[in-house]
Amino acid sequence: MDTIIKSGVKQCPFIIKNSNKLVQNKQVFTENYSKCPVFKQVTRNFTLSCPVSSASTSLKPKESVKIEDSVSSKATKTFKYGQFMENELLKKRSENSYRYFNNINRIAKEFPMAHQNNLNEKVTVWCSNDYLSLSKHPQVIQKAKETLDIYGVGSGGTRNIAGHNMHCMYLENELAKLHKQEGALVFSSCFVANDAVISTLGKKYPNLVLFSDELNHASMIVGIKNSRCPKKIFKHNDMEDLERLLKETPLDQPKMILFESVYSMCGSVAPIKKIVELAKKYGAITFLDEVHAMGLYGPHGAGVAEHLDFQEHLKNGLAKDPEFKSTMEQIDLITGTLGKSFGSVGGYVAGSKVMVDYIRSFASGFIFTTTLPPAVMSAAEEAILITKRNISLRTQQQKVTNYLKTKLAKDLKIPMLKNPSHIIPVFIGDALLAKKASDILLNKHKIYVQAINFPTVAKGTERLRITPTPGHTFEHCDILINAIDDVFTELNISRLPNYESVTSMELFESGEGERLWSEEMMSLTNNDLHDNVFANQREFLESSSGY
Repeated sequence: MDTIIKSGVKQCPFIIKNSNKLVQNKQVFTENYSKCPVFKQVTRNFTLSCPVSSASTSLKPKESVKIEDSVSSKATKTFKYGQFMENELLKKRSENSYRYFNNINRIAKEFPMAHQNNLNEKVTVWCSNDYLSLSKHPQVIQKAKETLDIYGVGSGGTRNIAGHNMHCMYLENELAKLHKQEGALVFSSCFVANDAVISTLGKKYPNLVLFSDELNHASMIVGIKNSRCPKKIFKHNDMEDLERLLKETPLDQPKMILFESVYSMCGSVAPIKKIVELAKKYGAITFLDEVHAMGLYGPHGAGVAEHLDFQEHLKNGLAKDPEFKSTMEQIDLITGTLGKSFGSVGGYVAGSKVMVDYIRSFASGFIFTTTLPPAVMSAAEEAILITKRNISLRTQQQKVTNYLKTKLAKDLKIPMLKNPSHIIPVFIGDALLAKKASDILLNKHKIYVQAINFPTVAKGTERLRITPTPGHTFEHCDILINAIDDVFTELNISRLPNYESVTSMELFESGEGERLWSEEMMSLTNNDLHDNVFANQREFLESSSGY
C-alpha cells in the first residue's frame, strides 16, 4: 500500500498533503483516493481495487482486516478536524462545485478594465455589482480622500462607545430622503442589516410568523433562522401561494413578509404592489430588500419600489405628495447596500422613526459592530448625490442591457433566463461546463465573467451572470457577444432551439419582452428632474442619535 500511495502522490496534486494521514484510516482511504481520476490509474497498475469503479474488484476481507490491524495501534480517539474538512472539500471538487477565485484588480481610471497578476495584461470585467461604476468616479474618490486626510482611516469603535459622527448622520439623512422614509440606520453590510433587523424583530414581536419568498438571499435566511420564529416559504413571486399561507394565520397574529425587488441570480422582479396589498389585507408588515435595484430604477435611483410610481416621483422630486402615498412609502422596512451601485461598502435599513429607533436600540448586529470609517460613509453620500441627480446613468445602463439581450438571444440564440431587469443570466445547466466557459472567456478572450454554481443556484441551473454598466460601450458589447458565441461553439453548449423548457424557468426567445424601463422613461435627461433633487438637503435626523 505504501508503494501505491507514494506513486499516487507523485501524480495527483489533490492528495499530496493527505497521504501520511489517510494511510492510517482505511475508510478515508477508500472514500477519497478512489475519487481521484489520477489515482484510479495508479491503483489499476498495482491491481488494487477502486470501490466506485465498475470495472474493479473488491478488496478481499482478509486484506481489509490486515489494513485495520496495522493501523489500530496508531489510531486515536480524538476527532480528525483537518481530515473532516479535507474530505468535504474533496467532495465539492468531485461535484464540480468547488470555488476558484480569480485575481481581478479593477483599475479606477480605466473602467471596465482590470489586470490579473501581470499589470500590463488587461481583461474586461463583465460581472461586477458596481452597477454604475461609481466606485471609480472622480468625485467619489476625491470626497473619500478629503475625508481621509481630515478624519483618518477608522471610526474608533461602535457608535455606542466611540460615538457616531456627522458622516453617519448626513448619510442616514440622505438614505431616508431617497426612500421617502422618516429614518435610516447604517450597518457594516447589508448582510448584517438583514440578519440584525429580521432576527431582532423576530425575537421581540410576540409569536411573529415570517413569510419568505423561496429565492430570498442567504442574509435573510440567516436572519430568519436567528429569529427562531415559525416561517412559511411561499413559491417565488407566487401571490396565490402567499395569500394561501397568510389565510392560514390568525389575523391578529404578528406577521412579516420578506422579499427582494430584484433577485440577483435570475433577474426576476417581485410584484411589490400586490405584496403591499396583501400585507394590508392580512395585517402584516413588509420587509423589502432593494440591494440589486438601488441606483438602477426610479427617477432618482431609489429602486423598484420608486420605479412603480415613476411619474409621481418624477413630478415631486424628493418631496412627499400629501395627497398621494406611493408604494415605496407604504413599505415598512427597506434595506439596501452601499457596496453595489453606490460603489462603497456597508448596508442600511430605512423606515419609520419608531422602527429605526427600535432597531437602533435593540439590534445586536448594530450595537456591537464597529461603525463604518468616515471616508467610506462620505464617499457613499457623494455617490448617492450623483446617482439621484443623474438619470442618464440609469438610462444608459438600460440601453447597454437591452442591446446585449437582443443580440445574444435573437442573433446567436444564446439561452438566457427571461427577466425585465438589468441582470443577464446566460444559462449553461452544468457546473463543469460553466467553469470551462468562464475559463475560456478569461484565458482566451480576456473577458471576466464568473461562473455561478451550487449553492448560489440550484444544481442543474448553473450559469454565467453578466451585469452591464454605463461604462461599457457598444464596442465592448460586440466583443463580448463574439466571445460568448465562440465559447458556446467550442464547448458545444446547447442553444435556444434545443430547449423546450428549463425546469420552471422561462428563457428569452428574442431578448425582448416586458421591461421596467419604457421608451418614454429612457428618453428622459437630467434636465427633466425636479429642482429639489439638486438642492442641498443635508441635516441631522433624530433617529440617528436618539430622541
